[in-house]
Amino acid sequence: MRHLWVRGQRWNGERDIPPLVLPPIAVDGRAGGPVDRGRAGPYTIASALLHALVPLARREIVEAHDIEIRAAAPGLRDVVPAVRESVAAHLPKAERILVPAPRRTLRLSNGLVEFLHDHLKEAGPGALVVERADEADETDQEFLAVLLRRIDPALLTVVVCAEAGDPVLAGALNRHALPVAVETPDATPACGTAPAEAGAGSAVDGGAGTVERYFTEGFHHAAARLGQRMLRDADPKADPEGWWSLVHRTAGALAATEREDDARALLDRARRESADPKNRATAAYATAMLLMRHHDPAARDVGEALSWINEAVAITSLLPDRRERAFHLSFDLNGKALVETRAGRPDEALRLVEQAIALTERDLDPGEHPIHRLVLRANRGQLAAMLGDPEAALADLDAAIAADPGYPDYYITRGNLLHRLGRPGEAVADYETAMRVGPPFPEAYYNRAEIRFEAGDHAGALADLDYALDLDPEFADAYANRAGLFVEFGEYGKARADALQGLALDPRNPYLLCALGQAEAAEGRHAEARKAFDAGLHHDPALAALWASRGMLAFETGEPEQAVADLTRALECGDDATIRFNRSVALRSIGREEEARDDLVRAAELAPEDEDVRQALELSPRPPCCRSAPPGECPRRDP
Repeated sequence: MRHLWVRGQRWNGERDIPPLVLPPIAVDGRAGGPVDRGRAGPYTIASALLHALVPLARREIVEAHDIEIRAAAPGLRDVVPAVRESVAAHLPKAERILVPAPRRTLRLSNGLVEFLHDHLKEAGPGALVVERADEADETDQEFLAVLLRRIDPALLTVVVCAEAGDPVLAGALNRHALPVAVETPDATPACGTAPAEAGAGSAVDGGAGTVERYFTEGFHHAAARLGQRMLRDADPKADPEGWWSLVHRTAGALAATEREDDARALLDRARRESADPKNRATAAYATAMLLMRHHDPAARDVGEALSWINEAVAITSLLPDRRERAFHLSFDLNGKALVETRAGRPDEALRLVEQAIALTERDLDPGEHPIHRLVLRANRGQLAAMLGDPEAALADLDAAIAADPGYPDYYITRGNLLHRLGRPGEAVADYETAMRVGPPFPEAYYNRAEIRFEAGDHAGALADLDYALDLDPEFADAYANRAGLFVEFGEYGKARADALQGLALDPRNPYLLCALGQAEAAEGRHAEARKAFDAGLHHDPALAALWASRGMLAFETGEPEQAVADLTRALECGDDATIRFNRSVALRSIGREEEARDDLVRAAELAPEDEDVRQALELSPRPPCCRSAPPGECPRRDP
């Protein structure tokens, strides 16, 4: 059984499919709504499906996916209680400062697909037909792509009627659906189709409140599209504050959809329209962030960003109202800390964040702006960790998590720190909490995989990486780690495939190049392996694994002197028993016995349980000065 791609706008029922879970959904963004590109609003398709199935689903399954269902189908909020919530859900709009990441909708789609899987496993298989899918909003096209990729067609057969589609949907249709040519007499919706109004986003009211909702939910394409449309006719003099709010949200949505040039043009226009200090500071801050976070690294400009953020700080420092000044100035100081961090000045960044925290503690009312406060604490914690003060970092991250236990990101940040501190059990607990409190989070599984691998649970590590890549097939670092696992398993074909898949996403990734080189070397393609290692070292000359791997390749291809040189460079990046052992082999092959033995002695110190090292040390000839000393000791050796 396969999912079906009807290369047309309508489904005429020519194929046998399981019973429909609801009548065919006909997307029609041309029905008079203020939507450019002929699109319906966010999650029109997903919401219609949820309205049909949620009332039939077991309560535990619904509650396990409450965030995703309530976001995609706000019409169900009265029947789907909020079980998992951030503190932000109960704050006024002005205090909800966290902006959803552009990938949040992918997390929502994954959670919705898992809800469908769990429900249909109990309720029985069905089919979903979507007509005019290429007119759907980006959220729905992404949802359909995830559905095609992740749901078993024997459980839910998905029939997508579309001439084409955005790249995400088009790619999923090409890979996961059987093309079907269907003759359709016209392009009007078939009788009995579910109306577009059943969808969450189709009833677009055209107001600034809709842009605000789209933006705060992370529906950035729709927010940008509607915001731009409204700004064409909006009068900044009629409602200055409303106009600036619309500009701010639209510019943020444009930046989140990799249209930073359009966002910059909008902010420049806004600066021309008004001299209001607070709004000009906001525009200056937003411009600095565009320059710091541009999706194209070549377009980032730390120097220009610093000039803009300094303008924001200069303006907000002069705001007359104490509480307003404390909030806006501390916000801008935190932004400047990001710029200083990217400029390689973490000490200055820490000073700025501490100044911001002091402002909020002194001049804001108790309990005011809790999200802003916890963000400042978390940022100070991350800077403290960067500067080598893990205890201070943990204290700040503990405080941030205690302030909002329903926000998943900082559990991952704290878990990473705990892992570096050698506390893997606590790190795993944090990763698993992040998995529970929000929609599916691939980074949590990716990080847990590393700890499982270190503990020798290679099967568990592989399962976590498989799931992380199932959630996000564009997770390049996960391909690197899984490729490395496949090298460990001796599955070199799979390792090469993963490395190449990852390099298609991130061609400069040194870990992917290292894994590719290891796979090529293992199968005797020495020239290809050397090329991969050389490319990796060009991008990251401080990666020990690349030097070590290239050193072993050199030894295997009859270049022991080169092997010693590369393995020495690897050890300069950090001492390691395996590299010491390998260098001892290379040293012995060129007659440098005493140095080879020194490497074995050090390897035994680093890995006293390593049987290979112990046996090699016992067989290693001892220099004359050591022949009366106990094994592993030499009076000439430095303590």
